[in-house]
Amino acid sequence: MATVKLLTDAEIEAIPAAKAVFDDIRATRKSDFVNNFWRALANDPANLKRVWDTLKSVMTVEGALDPLVREMIYIAVSTANACQYCVQSHTAAARAKGMTDAQHGELLTIIGLAAQTNHLAIAMQVPADPEFEVQ
Repeated sequence: MATVKLLTDAEIEAIPAAKAVFDDIRATRKSDFVNNFWRALANDPANLKRVWDTLKSVMTVEGALDPLVREMIYIAVSTANACQYCVQSHTAAARAKGMTDAQHGELLTIIGLAAQTNHLAIAMQVPADPEFEVQ
């Protein structure tokens, strides 16, 4: 259960700052669907705008990483942070951007391996090799 109200479209219409962000979300995504994360954040329109603007500036711009790779990284970080909502949301987004079942399976294998070796390295307090430092 949410800890804040998930605002409906009718409620958003009455909050001009939130409506502007929802309009931008719809235009950017070319979809009428606005997911619950944004509906929860809409309770604080300034925070809604800040988070949307930041997400948009990272996830929707041209860059060295293609959109699918960005979504797959988001899945990995969301898994590490135990955010079920974000894992589901960004897995759906990655699938919409063309992620195959084989890619998803490989991603999950890498996430699991990284979690295991990260915990082992932390538990053993292994110092980083000098060769790994930027010169």
